[in-house]
Amino acid sequence: MFSRFKKADEPKSAPMAQVGSGSATARADAVAKPAIALPRPAAVPAAPPPKAAAEAVASDKEKKRKERLQELKVELHKRLLDNLNLAALEHASEASLKQEIASITSEALEEISVALNKEDRVTLNQELYDEVMGLGPLEPLLKDESVNDILVNGPHRIFVERGGKLTLTDITFKDERHLLRIIDKIVSAVGRRVDESNPYCDARLADGSRFNCMVPPVAVDCSLVSIRKFKKDKLGVPDLVRFGAFTEEMAAYLQAAVSCRLNIIVSGGTGSGKTTTLNALSSFIDNTERVLTIEDTAELQLQQVHVGRMESRPPNVEGKGAVTQRDCLRNALRMRPDRIIVGETRGEEVIDMLQAMNTGHDGSMTTIHANSARDGISRLENMVAMAGIEMPLKAVRSQIASAVNLIVQASRLQDGSRRMVSITEITGMEGEVI
Repeated sequence: MFSRFKKADEPKSAPMAQVGSGSATARADAVAKPAIALPRPAAVPAAPPPKAAAEAVASDKEKKRKERLQELKVELHKRLLDNLNLAALEHASEASLKQEIASITSEALEEISVALNKEDRVTLNQELYDEVMGLGPLEPLLKDESVNDILVNGPHRIFVERGGKLTLTDITFKDERHLLRIIDKIVSAVGRRVDESNPYCDARLADGSRFNCMVPPVAVDCSLVSIRKFKKDKLGVPDLVRFGAFTEEMAAYLQAAVSCRLNIIVSGGTGSGKTTTLNALSSFIDNTERVLTIEDTAELQLQQVHVGRMESRPPNVEGKGAVTQRDCLRNALRMRPDRIIVGETRGEEVIDMLQAMNTGHDGSMTTIHANSARDGISRLENMVAMAGIEMPLKAVRSQIASAVNLIVQASRLQDGSRRMVSITEITGMEGEVI
């Protein structure tokens, strides 16, 4: 049985008496039929239990059933790791591996005398597959197209964002160690590590989703994980018009602005749709132009023929080997681009971006964090100061006024919807005011 992926010449692990007793009890509790109540004397009619109490009892039973299934999954996962040849799994197909896991699970359940119904068995096999090949409890959320963000506040509180609204899910990890194991699985895949000496990490998942984690002692109560999911199907301007983010007149105006090679900044708060808007605007770029993109985490999905993509790199464990957005931007200027698109300008690279916009790379675009167009200009001034360049304020503002043509302001409203609330044109300087 399961000879294709089983480790060679290894003794079979001993039966798990503890799991058998506990899990058998779980099954008995989960599927036991309600006891038949004896008829009461006619003089004392039976009063039905309150609805709230009945719901509480049912909820408590369901909670216990899930806890016991979780314990069973942990024990079966250990047995899988003992039996499977993990090196051979890299070349195994999903169907054959699922079949192998189902075989091992069936044999293990027989040994520990646990009976599961068909639905629980299918769920258990899928969860075990996700543990071995995926990211455990997070895997169903990553596959759910309606989920935009996954936010983990410790092993028992996992939130998701759907349609701009945060909701608490019923998905949990077993404990903190389980969560740390999944975090380590993610960061080790990109050649990094997380521990007490390096308690936080940025990474990118295999599907392009943006991952950030922070572990104790910096995370006070328990480990924190944030995943911004990567959209496989990018939203175009027609989609944004249909959703109400743009009006048709705004879309026509922005198409003309991009085609005329105006320099555009998309401004907005966190999660307001800046990158989505930048992606949509890039669709108006002509196929004959050479476009270079520079990002911290590669999220832009340009469809043009002539696109060069660059991504910054954080320092390694020894604190060396970092490649910043500014390094990429300086190098991009030597690569004969027609347009440069910076995913997000947040620091000293702003001076190089403004220089590029002023020196023949018309039609360049970027995003910044700001609450309004006027606030965006102030942010640009502050970022120039962060670059450590001593320039008079008037000279900085003159540079900005000549480089930037349009500021598109994106906002997330209280109902979770995202809207383009203004398009502001910069026409020059009046005294010392832009």
